[in-house]
Amino acid sequence: MSFSVEKDVKLPTQHNESIDDAVAEVMRDQETGEISEAAVRAEGEEKVTFFVWILVLASSISGLLFGYDTGVISGTLVTIGSDLGPAQLSNTQKELITSATTLGALIGGLAAGMISDFVGRKPVLAGANVVFIGGAIAQAVCHTVAAMIGGIGVGLAACMAPLFIAELSPTKLRGRLVTVNVVFITGGQVISYGIGAAFESSPGGWRWMVGLGAVPAALQLVMLPFMPESPRILVRRGDLEQAQKNMAKIYAHATPNNLRKRSRVKLLRASVQESIDIQDNTTFFQRFKSILTVPVNRRALIVACGLQGFQQLCGFNTLIYYSAPSSRALDLTSPLLLV
Repeated sequence: MSFSVEKDVKLPTQHNESIDDAVAEVMRDQETGEISEAAVRAEGEEKVTFFVWILVLASSISGLLFGYDTGVISGTLVTIGSDLGPAQLSNTQKELITSATTLGALIGGLAAGMISDFVGRKPVLAGANVVFIGGAIAQAVCHTVAAMIGGIGVGLAACMAPLFIAELSPTKLRGRLVTVNVVFITGGQVISYGIGAAFESSPGGWRWMVGLGAVPAALQLVMLPFMPESPRILVRRGDLEQAQKNMAKIYAHATPNNLRKRSRVKLLRASVQESIDIQDNTTFFQRFKSILTVPVNRRALIVACGLQGFQQLCGFNTLIYYSAPSSRALDLTSPLLLV
């Protein structure tokens, strides 16, 4: 996804030789916002194929892992007891466990975007699964806190799963399909509460709670080799043939003569080349300044970051992390069942 730059930033008028003249036909005019007829034709896909559904559901396992790893914390806080030391967990120790997960997620989220632009979306998702598995095992067998490892996986998954789904989805249905990932996040939280209730009375049950998080991660890790790479990454690497094949599967209901598919590949090539030109011919400061000063970029920034900010400020994450300890503090019989 590219963004506009200020008018005083000079970009080359000649693209790489691998980008032919036909690409110019699908470029969006940065001054007027108008797009060509070819780009309009490329938006004609309205159906979701079985192949796309499989991709979305498989990718959304990352969302389930995100939800599970954040939801399971609540149950472990009331079941660890004195397993990690001679005394019960203090409030400070509980806060450290919770904040370690959040800190790990911050690190993973910051790293995911930059790494994926170089190695691709699939390797980052695979890395997130490896981290999830390692974190689950480390927490299950540890005698100290290893929550930060799982938190890194949360950050990688939270950043990469919706991006991967968006780049593999038909444009008109992209919003609805990305929502599937959000549903899986909530589903992961519900599953974590159910498993927490099941192991609440078992000795060392909290180890099973965190250890079972490795199961969906292993499942997605097995599925990833059979999933296609993002067409955008393939175009960036210059693998246009494979990008067109992936597009053909995603837009399987396009016109028989592949007009829309070809138009989409051209549009994608133009967008990727524009991003490369901006990156090669502007400094980091110029790009960052453009996010704040160019109206279209600033509006997108305010909407996206504003929604995320309000979601965090509403305090719902606190409820997720501390619902079971809060219920126990109220002397409720089974805090995990009430969660």
